[in-house]
Amino acid sequence: KIFSDAVSIFVLPPSLEILENRLKDRNQDSKEVIAKRMAAAKEEISHVSEYDYVIINDNMDVALRDLVSVVQSERLRAPVQLARYHDLVTELE
Repeated sequence: KIFSDAVSIFVLPPSLEILENRLKDRNQDSKEVIAKRMAAAKEEISHVSEYDYVIINDNMDVALRDLVSVVQSERLRAPVQLARYHDLVTELE
């Protein structure tokens, strides 16, 4: 409600198995912490349909390009552009 114009982006792992492997491969957390993080991830993923955009983080380069595309698209929305270039649009009309 505070940020009514915010755009929400959910970054999904390609699978829960891959997510768990990534957490284990980092060697930063105990098995208990990883289990808690996996449970939290499952809960968070259950809300994915509430987001404006979904990016699958299967390949970091592709996921980053997708994220940049979302940001660029949102910056090019008509209301944003018309506000940014108000004087130019008025002149051209």
